[in-house]
Amino acid sequence: QDHLVESGGDSVQTGGSLTLTCEGVKYIDCMGWFRQSPGKEREGVAANYPGGTEKFYADSVKGRFTISRDLAKNKVVLQMNSLQPEDTATYYCATGPGSACVQPLDVAGYNVWGRGTQVTVSS
Repeated sequence: QDHLVESGGDSVQTGGSLTLTCEGVKYIDCMGWFRQSPGKEREGVAANYPGGTEKFYADSVKGRFTISRDLAKNKVVLQMNSLQPEDTATYYCATGPGSACVQPLDVAGYNVWGRGTQVTVSS
């Protein structure tokens, strides 16, 4: 059974950095990072095309977040810099078939989800 585990969430101050890791990613999967804060819908943050070559980012995180994949270790990393209070959320990793990367930031394409890791950014 597929199993994803996120780690790296923490509390930081504005302008700080965090590195989130998702383990259990298979090579052929489209892989995405999503986030959800109370009262809001889950939104796509970053996604990585199968093979790790193409990457997608939400406009709100472009230039601050970087997704990378370590194929040998079946993990995907989300490096988050210049964090802002509006980045506060539970962050989830998810995988789906390659077709999920047609709409890579859309939750609908993903069928395996981790349990999430909390990121809190204080001003």
